[in-house]
Amino acid sequence: MCAESIDKRPNGVWSILQCKCPRCRRGDMFQYKNPYDLKNFMKMNDHCPVCNQPLDMEPGFYYGTNMISYALAVLISAASLLAWWGLIGFSLKDNRFLWWIFVNAVLLIVIQPLLMRISRTVWLSFFVRYSPNWAEGDIIERYSVNKEQGNNW
Repeated sequence: MCAESIDKRPNGVWSILQCKCPRCRRGDMFQYKNPYDLKNFMKMNDHCPVCNQPLDMEPGFYYGTNMISYALAVLISAASLLAWWGLIGFSLKDNRFLWWIFVNAVLLIVIQPLLMRISRTVWLSFFVRYSPNWAEGDIIERYSVNKEQGNNW
């Protein structure tokens, strides 16, 4: 039996968690894989290395990611509250609630680089959908380009 090359559609949620291009779900959106390299963790590719999809659609395009990052932080806080409540519990007679606030704050600080990357991937996927014809050059062009003002924020 010969090995076949089957080009199947990658999972959308998994490609978002891995910060892949939403058009082809194969190319990396960020230049560096390590989200904890704090000097370079937000440096993005200008185009997807696989399908050539532009990843910066217009100046200030990623300002909307703060809403995504906030929603993810609220979901993680709610999940940690439920986990803390189920495992440890809450009481008015001790400081367990204050301990949860401290642990949750530390958790959110530690995963903030991941949340920032994932929120950019989710935000771009709202505007650029997966295309099964990505290999033929089916891309969404940039809305506007202003090279002189590109790095002023």
